[in-house]
Parts: sequence; structure tokens; C-alpha cells
Amino acid sequence: MAADGARCRVLLVDDEAPARALLREYLVAHTDIDVVGECANGFEAVKRIAESAPDLVFLDVQMPKLDGFEVLELLDPRPVVVFCTAYDEYALKAFEVHAVDYLLKPFGRERLAEALDRARARLAAPSSPSVPAPTAAAIAATARPQGQWLERVVIKDGPSVHVVSVDKLDYLEAQDDYVAIHTEGKAWLKHQTLAELADQLDPQRFVRVHRSYVVPVERIARLELYAKDSRVAILHDGRQLPVSRAGHARLKELM
Repeated sequence: MAADGARCRVLLVDDEAPARALLREYLVAHTDIDVVGECANGFEAVKRIAESAPDLVFLDVQMPKLDGFEVLELLDPRPVVVFCTAYDEYALKAFEVHAVDYLLKPFGRERLAEALDRARARLAAPSSPSVPAPTAAAIAATARPQGQWLERVVIKDGPSVHVVSVDKLDYLEAQDDYVAIHTEGKAWLKHQTLAELADQLDPQRFVRVHRSYVVPVERIARLELYAKDSRVAILHDGRQLPVSRAGHARLKELM
């Protein structure tokens, strides 16, 4: 919906069918709106948004499998988003990730019309280079309560989405602008730098042992001297990872 008179393609994402039905009923009154689909969870939403590229998404926050912020983290490019939720505590976080509006359930037709007007204005306006879109790391950090470390990592792998608990991480490996997430004998690439992901992990549990590696302390079986001032970390599965001088200093504080 880039110009006056253009139609707006809308996707509804909510785990409650009655909430989706009511929203669809309200949207019927707006003749420039085409509802192109509905999703009952975050996994469906990520796949459907990638396939259909809607202009506007009405997105619930608390959903099974993936919450609304995790859905946004996995999207590139991101559509215009209006959050719809029964919880008011996410409002500030929603605007920090550039949501166009925040509808608190239950809302009426007039409040929805206001949200649509804001969405139309956002879609009609050219993007401003002075206000860059938030990064995936920023969205993930915004979604967590202050002082809480990352508990799970979400990864988009083609049409699939993987959710990995940080308790299952074996180690993280930098690969240019990606991070290889190694867990239980598998590896997935996440479009994020190692530094960004490492900053979200509990420093009492995860150590950057080398510029290219972050390891959970409990995965390290022992350290061995490899050469003068050069060490390797031997993991419990036998894998060996290089340890820099700075990484060794960090490890000594925790081991």
C-alpha cells in the first residue's frame, strides 16, 4: 500500500481463533483491506510472512512455540506491525521495535480504525534513513525483562524455524556475519554476529574463549597447553577449540 488508493494486504496472527474471527469481522468495514491469511502460532507466521509478504501484520505477543517478538526477530524484511495483546506490559517494548500501534484487548472498531490509519500513514511514507530498523539482536534484547539473560535462541533455516534452549548449546562459532549454533551434534547458521549473541548470554555461564568461539563453561572438560602461551579447550565430547590469551584470563575467573 505505497500510494493513495492502493490496497493493504493484511495477515492475522493470534493463537485464539475467536480473536482472529473478531478482528476479521472488524476489518470487513475497511474496503481497502484484504485479509490474506491467518496464523495460529509463531512458526506459521514466520513461514506465511516469508511466502506472502503482507503489508501489515496484526501480531499477538504471547503465543505458543514463538512469541511475537521472536517472530519479528526472524523476519527480514519486516512488514508493518500492529501488536494485539491482552497484556499492557509489552507496550513500550513494542514501540521500541517500531510497531506502528499497540492494541490492548478487548478493543473496539474505533480503536482499530485508529491503528489502521497509523498503518496507512507508515506504509505511504518513504522509509527514513535517519531512523534505522532495529536489528534482530535489538529485538531479542527488547523482548526480555531487564536483567534477564537469553534463555533460548531462535533460528530460521529456510522454511523451518528451530528453537534451541541455551542449556543445549555446545558452543557458538563466528562465521562472518553469521553465528554457527552447535547443539547436540547439529549446527545451524543464524544471521547475527557472535558479539551480538554473546552479549545476550549469562557471562557466568558462557565465555568467549577466542574471537571466533563462545563456550558454556560446563561443556569444558579441561584446558591443555598447545604451544607457548597457546591453549586449547577440550570439550566433554572431545572437540578441541582454541583459547586466546584473553579467553584464558576470562576462563580462570570462572573455573
